[in-house]
Parts: sequence; structure tokens; C-alpha cells
Amino acid sequence: MTRVATSGLVAAAMLVVVASSVPVSAGSQRSAAPAASAVPDITGSWERIQGGGRGQGNGTTPPAPQPPPLKAQFVKDWEARQQAAREATAKGQPIGINWVNCLPDGMPGMMSGPFPMEVLQSRGQVTIIQESFTQIRRILLDRPQKAVDAVDPSFYGHSVGRWEGDTLVVDTIGIKEDVRYQNVPHSEQMRIRERIRLVQPDVLWDEITIEDPVTLEKPWAFTFAYRRMPDYTLLEYICEDNREYVDEKGLQKMRLAPPPPR
Repeated sequence: MTRVATSGLVAAAMLVVVASSVPVSAGSQRSAAPAASAVPDITGSWERIQGGGRGQGNGTTPPAPQPPPLKAQFVKDWEARQQAAREATAKGQPIGINWVNCLPDGMPGMMSGPFPMEVLQSRGQVTIIQESFTQIRRILLDRPQKAVDAVDPSFYGHSVGRWEGDTLVVDTIGIKEDVRYQNVPHSEQMRIRERIRLVQPDVLWDEITIEDPVTLEKPWAFTFAYRRMPDYTLLEYICEDNREYVDEKGLQKMRLAPPPPR
């Protein structure tokens, strides 16, 4: 081997050593690192898919809701309330409920509303706004949940959540005991767990599990489905308590203005 060739090999070896000792830039490290699973974008307006969850494309239907697994001492009263509500509605005289008095549905009822809702993702929080009654709940991200006795009971409770891959996992406590979904009683120990995820690009599921050791024999699970509304902006919804009211029999009534004089 000639001296020229030998010196060329030495120079090349030195370049390799020097290159390996040069620190890699942060940008290069980021591009080389494996990509973490991205949090999905669920910001926007959504409408409830009524009667199951058949979405766009091939469609995905959530499981049919099951009756609440109430403990024996609560079943009779719950069944009586449900039957009375059905009969009153069939007669055209529905039983007055909270919204007649301009009170919101609260949790989890607001997630089943027939009106559209808006989801806003921001740093440290996911905000859900229901058009009906302009109901607002805030899901605080990556924070520890409080003790039940440290939360003042409210319509929407205290919600904390975290992203587990593509699923928003939420834990809610502190719902007022007179806020009832489907007439189901609950205690201050009730806990609402949610798994919110896209099952299709424009179909969102909210898988809800309610736990209450006082009133339920076992956790009660059901799912709400929503379809994305890309061009919809929530409308103002103001409840004016001057038309509807609850009469002395507990029925919903409406105040009608007298006809103008002729």
C-alpha cells in the first residue's frame, strides 16, 4: 500500500472519530426519538346521536343502555317514578322536572342533552358547554382528585382527567343529591367515571360508569354517542322562568298570554 493511500485511510478514520464526538442537536434528537401517541383533537361542536350510536361510514353502535342496578330498597320507588312519568307524558301533562324551574340537568344528564354541545381543549383543561341552559363543566387535567368531603356539592361536580393515549379518562365527584339522572337516586359517595374517545374521525363516544356503594348493587354503565358538527356554532340559550312552571300537583304547566282585545 502506498503512503498516499495509507494517509488517506488515517484521515478518514479521524473524521469518523471526530464526527462521533460531536454532540447531536436537540432538533436531531427529537426527530430521531419515537413519536408519542398524539392526543386527538375533539375541539368543536357535537350533536347527540339519538337512539344508539350509528355514525358515518360503516357506523358503530354503543351497547344498549341497561336499567340501573339499584339496591332492593330503592327499586320500588324508582319504578313508580318512571311509570308515573310515562303515564303523565302519554296524557300530555308531563311531570315538572328541574329545567321547568330553569335548573340545569347537571351530571351526567347534561351529556345526554338533545341540544348540541361544544368541546374546547386548552392547556390543563377540557371544557364542555351544553347549549341547553348554557351548562358548563370543566375537566381539570393531570391533577389529583379531591376527597369527597372536600368538595362542595354542585350540579356538575369536581372533574379531573388525563389522556391515556387517545382516550380522555375522567373522574367526577361532588354531585348534588337532588340532581338525578333518569330519576335514579344517589348518595354523596357517587362517582362518575368517563372514557371519552373517537371511535371514528367524526364520531365521539362517552362511556360512562356510575359507582355508588349506597344505592347501587354494582357499577352502572352506559354510553352516549355524538356526531361532529363542523359548521355549527352554539346558540344563546337563556331560560326565562315566566312561561313554564310546576303546579300544585307536580305537573308541568305553561303560562299563556291572554289573546289581544279585538
